[in-house]
Amino acid sequence: MTDEMPEVPEDAVDQPAESRDPAAPAPLGVARVPTGRPEVDAGLERLADADHLPADGHLEVYEDVHRGLREALAALDAHPAVPPASPPVPSSYEHRS
Repeated sequence: MTDEMPEVPEDAVDQPAESRDPAAPAPLGVARVPTGRPEVDAGLERLADADHLPADGHLEVYEDVHRGLREALAALDAHPAVPPASPPVPSSYEHRS
């Protein structure tokens, strides 16, 4: 958590305050930093959809992202399949004359 204020979206700066509808959806301008995990990054991008929805539409987006993150965490906990055992290596004692 930082004490920095989020940047104001450029389109909000260009409009006079009295012409903007305070109840209209507006992006928060929060930067999303890629994590390197495609399933997590997809969830972060999905959060951007909430920027353009009224507040009553946010719940669906948040639940969708939460579900995807839970699945990504569960996949990390899944045990990988046990690799097949390699054939036994013959010892030098089996080839004695």
